[in-house]
Amino acid sequence: VFIAQSRASGSHRDVEDEELTRIFVMIPKTYTEEDLREKFKMYGDIEYCSIIKNKTTGESKGLGYVRYLKPSQAARAIEECDRSYRAILAEPKNKSSESFDHDYYSNNTRQEPRGNTLPFCVQPEFCTFEKNESRIQESVSKRLSVVSRLPFIQEQLFALFDLVPGLEYCDVQRDPYTNSGYAVIQYSTAASAIYAKYKLHGFEYPPGNRLTVIFLEDGSDSSE
Repeated sequence: VFIAQSRASGSHRDVEDEELTRIFVMIPKTYTEEDLREKFKMYGDIEYCSIIKNKTTGESKGLGYVRYLKPSQAARAIEECDRSYRAILAEPKNKSSESFDHDYYSNNTRQEPRGNTLPFCVQPEFCTFEKNESRIQESVSKRLSVVSRLPFIQEQLFALFDLVPGLEYCDVQRDPYTNSGYAVIQYSTAASAIYAKYKLHGFEYPPGNRLTVIFLEDGSDSSE
């Protein structure tokens, strides 16, 4: 079984390697790459660590990347690491230049997660980055909300989301006043929900009708 993906995304290997395994973190400027590796190796096998430095002085900017061998390890690091690191999935190298260095962080402006208030993206991405805007971090959970212009058929939607391992339930609801579709999906782990959201947000089902998939608060502590 192969999970279908958005036409806008690259090959399966590119998505697996680049989009789901590399995280972006905020760190003390005194950290070395070895310090960074030591702090994050407990969450999985690290392929490499890198620290963003000032090109002129060579000093750390207090920002870094950690790349794991598996998406589940990156997801675990985001969920379990100390909140001071503000860990989040990194933009793939081919979508934004690292020379940009996420300079909204250098302003030291505190930005709290805004949960389910994120605007819908045309392409399936965990977060949207704009050069001169604040970063928005989405609250991750095991539960997803799925919205469509067309009504859902319970069995078909269940089969679609069951392609991702760990599906616990699929609850299709219908608004009696409109013809739109709405459903709540829950997985056994946040890692499965992250993967399902990434693969199926913007997916055309049926053809010509794009699904909107966002995280829903599930009432659990994200550290779980």
